Amino acid sequence: MAAAAENIPKVLAKLQWMRDQQIWPNGLRYLWTDAHGVCLLLSLYKELQDEKYLKEAESVVADVYRVLGRPRGLRIGEEPDRDGQYYHYLTKWMYALHQLGKVKPEYHERAVKLAKDIHHAFYVPGVGVRWKMMEDLSGPYPGYGLGGLDFYDGFVMYRLLDQSALSAEIVNMQQLVMKNYKSFSCTQDLGLGECLWMSHFFPDEDWAKTLRQRSEATLNSMWVDKGGVCAKDRGYFCREPGQSWRQVCLHELRRIAGAAVGGTVAREGGETTRLLRQLQVE
Repeated sequence: MAAAAENIPKVLAKLQWMRDQQIWPNGLRYLWTDAHGVCLLLSLYKELQDEKYLKEAESVVADVYRVLGRPRGLRIGEEPDRDGQYYHYLTKWMYALHQLGKVKPEYHERAVKLAKDIHHAFYVPGVGVRWKMMEDLSGPYPGYGLGGLDFYDGFVMYRLLDQSALSAEIVNMQQLVMKNYKSFSCTQDLGLGECLWMSHFFPDEDWAKTLRQRSEATLNSMWVDKGGVCAKDRGYFCREPGQSWRQVCLHELRRIAGAAVGGTVAREGGETTRLLRQLQVE
């Protein structure tokens, strides 16, 4: 908690800069960014006990539904080329509504409704979860197949939301998880951060232990000691194992978020722990 308090002035400064530049929350709507942003505002509300952050979180939610809301689900983004619906964006939005619902229960109800509205459009029985759908959910988006991690996302999110109301949907996802986790392998940087984040919610379950242990081992092999445009010569994670010359700043943030969640990596050690000690909010 003390570390979080120390970083709040830096976070507030960055948030004000984004407002001044009309990046967020007053920029174009994008569901992934908005979901994480709502969680940020709720964290500030919790830490500072200032109602203005709660009101702003509600304002963002209202604007997201105004701009991106569809009869079933939400569009990816406001820009013309951000059409269609991503399952993993929708689950992040469910999580944001779930967090807001802890303060105002009506948002939790909206999250459960969203899960029920979109589940059967994305779910392929016994096979997997479609990565991207047409905007009206009438069919798969051309050129896109199944998501590699999406059923883990759904399995976790549905259980967090309501294990009774979403019991059938949970069983669907559980079957896919149990079928996949023993052979699980991921080398993609963004996916590894996602795996660490998902695995911390139910850390004692076998599937979660497997995802965490294998993801940490792969991440440790991707650590580059020095250099990188994002890390300012403090070291960084490369894009994939053996590709030390490739780095994506946005993906760096996602990996760090996954690694930091719940203190999992910090407890178990490894090169990732060293990164977390070095990289601070600038």
